[in-house]
Amino acid sequence: MRKLLKMAYILCIETSTTNCSVSLALDGRVLVSKEDYNTKYSHAERLHHFIDLIIKEAGLTFNDLDAVAVSKGPGSYTGLRIGVSTAKGLCYGLDIPLISVETLYSLALQILSDGGFIVPMIDARRMEVYSAVFSDDHTRLRHTEAEILTKNSFQDYLDEDKVIFIGNGVAKFAEICDHQNAKFISDRLPSANEMATISNDKFLKKEFEDVSYFEPYYLKDFVAG
Repeated sequence: MRKLLKMAYILCIETSTTNCSVSLALDGRVLVSKEDYNTKYSHAERLHHFIDLIIKEAGLTFNDLDAVAVSKGPGSYTGLRIGVSTAKGLCYGLDIPLISVETLYSLALQILSDGGFIVPMIDARRMEVYSAVFSDDHTRLRHTEAEILTKNSFQDYLDEDKVIFIGNGVAKFAEICDHQNAKFISDRLPSANEMATISNDKFLKKEFEDVSYFEPYYLKDFVAG
């Protein structure tokens, strides 16, 4: 494995939802990114194409990559499987490290807030979501859970301060929650762009996954739709 450098080219892959998202970052800064931000899963058709485009647009070759970062979940079973399989294949073939990024954490990073709480939500079908709770400075306050939403969900946080809910699981909660401290952002999905700083920090700390044994964080068993 090549000697680790302070500045690193890291390819970031996000496929946990319908957003097929890829970015190339240098020292935690996004250089190039491609996304298919729609309502249908296109990972099988788009992911490898996006990766090739990004490498070419950056004027690099695959041998210039220092690591690959992948969103580890929770999220779509098929989407995560495609993203992780692609990332592992690249790492194995190029003999470079694999870095995993918590999906809900990177989604929370899309929000810059002064005070209150941030709750990223990913749809888990019916009235269930994958969610976590973060402070306004993105410190984790509650671990990731798969939970069935009710009108009393997150009541303690809402009673204390404003709460920003973000992600494709938000729309269903907005239908049953009318708390004055709730703000809903339902048109955002996890993106490879927010993975840049996280993956760079992990790279510098050498927080790598075992390419042979790493598996996505599905949180729930697969159920055929």
